[in-house]
Amino acid sequence: MAKCDEGYLCEVCGAEVKRLDESALYLQYVIGWIDPETLHTRKECHLRCNPALAQFIESPDFAPVVVEGPADCRLLDAAFVAERKMLITRGFERLQELQRHRSSLSVLEYPLPDVMQRWK
Repeated sequence: MAKCDEGYLCEVCGAEVKRLDESALYLQYVIGWIDPETLHTRKECHLRCNPALAQFIESPDFAPVVVEGPADCRLLDAAFVAERKMLITRGFERLQELQRHRSSLSVLEYPLPDVMQRWK
Protein backbone atom coordinates (compact mmCIF):
# COMPACT_ATOMS: atom_id res chain seq x y z
CA MET A 1 0.00 0.00 0.00
CA ALA A 2 1.28 3.44 -0.82
CA LYS A 3 2.20 5.56 2.18
CA CYS A 4 -0.53 8.07 1.35
CA ASP A 5 -3.11 5.26 1.37
CA GLU A 6 -2.26 4.15 4.90
CA GLY A 7 -3.91 7.04 6.69
CA TYR A 8 -2.48 8.41 9.90
CA LEU A 9 -0.64 5.74 11.87
CA CYS A 10 -0.18 5.95 15.63
CA GLU A 11 3.46 6.40 16.54
CA VAL A 12 2.92 4.25 19.67
CA CYS A 13 0.90 1.20 18.56
CA GLY A 14 1.27 1.47 14.78
CA ALA A 15 -2.47 1.12 14.10
CA GLU A 16 -4.40 3.64 12.05
CA VAL A 17 -6.01 6.55 13.87
CA LYS A 18 -9.31 6.27 12.04
CA ARG A 19 -11.41 8.94 13.73
CA LEU A 20 -10.75 12.53 14.65
CA ASP A 21 -12.09 11.93 18.15
CA GLU A 22 -9.38 9.28 18.70
CA SER A 23 -6.55 11.65 17.82
CA ALA A 24 -4.13 13.03 20.43
CA LEU A 25 -2.58 15.16 17.68
CA TYR A 26 -5.83 16.89 16.79
CA LEU A 27 -6.85 17.24 20.44
CA GLN A 28 -3.65 19.17 21.07
CA TYR A 29 -4.30 21.22 17.94
CA VAL A 30 -7.87 22.19 18.86
CA ILE A 31 -6.80 23.29 22.36
CA GLY A 32 -3.98 25.42 20.97
CA TRP A 33 -0.94 23.37 21.94
CA ILE A 34 0.03 22.78 18.31
CA ASP A 35 0.29 25.67 15.89
CA PRO A 36 -1.53 25.25 12.55
CA GLU A 37 1.74 25.92 10.73
CA THR A 38 3.37 22.84 12.28
CA LEU A 39 0.38 20.46 12.41
CA HIS A 40 1.44 18.62 9.26
CA THR A 41 4.93 17.98 10.67
CA ARG A 42 3.74 16.24 13.85
CA LYS A 43 3.29 12.52 14.44
CA GLU A 44 -0.14 11.05 15.11
CA CYS A 45 -1.15 9.10 18.20
CA HIS A 46 -4.35 7.60 19.60
CA LEU A 47 -5.64 9.38 22.69
CA ARG A 48 -5.46 6.10 24.61
CA CYS A 49 -1.84 5.66 23.53
CA ASN A 50 -1.06 8.98 25.23
CA PRO A 51 -2.30 8.34 28.79
CA ALA A 52 -0.59 11.44 30.22
CA LEU A 53 -2.95 13.50 28.04
CA ALA A 54 -5.99 11.19 28.07
CA GLN A 55 -6.19 11.06 31.87
CA PHE A 56 -7.56 14.62 31.83
CA ILE A 57 -10.63 13.78 29.70
CA GLU A 58 -13.81 13.67 31.75
CA SER A 59 -16.60 12.55 29.46
CA PRO A 60 -19.21 9.80 29.53
CA ASP A 61 -18.04 9.04 25.97
CA PHE A 62 -14.46 8.31 27.05
CA ALA A 63 -13.55 5.61 29.55
CA PRO A 64 -11.24 7.04 32.24
CA VAL A 65 -7.50 6.56 31.87
CA VAL A 66 -5.29 6.18 34.94
CA VAL A 67 -1.59 6.97 34.88
CA GLU A 68 0.69 5.43 37.49
CA GLY A 69 3.79 7.31 38.60
CA PRO A 70 4.82 10.96 38.77
CA ALA A 71 2.59 12.04 35.84
CA ASP A 72 -0.54 10.73 37.61
CA CYS A 73 -2.97 13.66 37.78
CA ARG A 74 -4.04 12.54 41.26
CA LEU A 75 -0.57 13.54 42.47
CA LEU A 76 -0.53 16.96 40.83
CA ASP A 77 -1.71 20.33 42.11
CA ALA A 78 -5.52 20.32 42.33
CA ALA A 79 -5.95 23.74 40.67
CA PHE A 80 -3.67 22.75 37.79
CA VAL A 81 -5.55 19.46 37.34
CA ALA A 82 -8.95 21.17 37.36
CA GLU A 83 -7.81 23.69 34.74
CA ARG A 84 -6.22 20.98 32.60
CA LYS A 85 -9.31 18.73 32.81
CA MET A 86 -11.55 21.59 31.75
CA LEU A 87 -9.39 22.47 28.73
CA ILE A 88 -8.71 18.93 27.55
CA THR A 89 -12.32 17.83 28.03
CA ARG A 90 -13.47 20.85 26.00
CA GLY A 91 -11.01 19.80 23.33
CA PHE A 92 -12.31 16.24 23.33
CA GLU A 93 -15.89 17.48 23.04
CA ARG A 94 -14.79 19.65 20.11
CA LEU A 95 -13.27 16.59 18.42
CA GLN A 96 -16.58 14.76 18.80
CA GLU A 97 -18.40 17.70 17.23
CA LEU A 98 -15.84 17.84 14.41
CA GLN A 99 -16.18 14.12 13.80
CA ARG A 100 -19.88 14.69 13.13
CA HIS A 101 -19.48 17.85 10.98
CA ARG A 102 -15.93 17.94 9.69
CA SER A 103 -16.79 17.69 6.01
CA SER A 104 -18.21 21.20 6.21
CA LEU A 105 -15.18 22.76 7.94
CA SER A 106 -11.59 23.49 7.00
CA VAL A 107 -8.80 22.37 9.34
CA LEU A 108 -8.22 26.02 10.22
CA GLU A 109 -11.73 26.07 11.74
CA TYR A 110 -11.10 23.08 14.04
CA PRO A 111 -9.64 24.87 17.11
CA LEU A 112 -11.76 26.04 20.00
CA PRO A 113 -13.11 29.58 19.45
CA ASP A 114 -10.88 31.13 22.14
CA VAL A 115 -7.83 29.46 20.57
CA MET A 116 -8.69 30.83 17.13
CA GLN A 117 -9.19 34.29 18.64
CA ARG A 118 -5.79 34.11 20.35
CA TRP A 119 -4.12 33.13 17.05
CA LYS A 120 -5.60 36.10 15.17
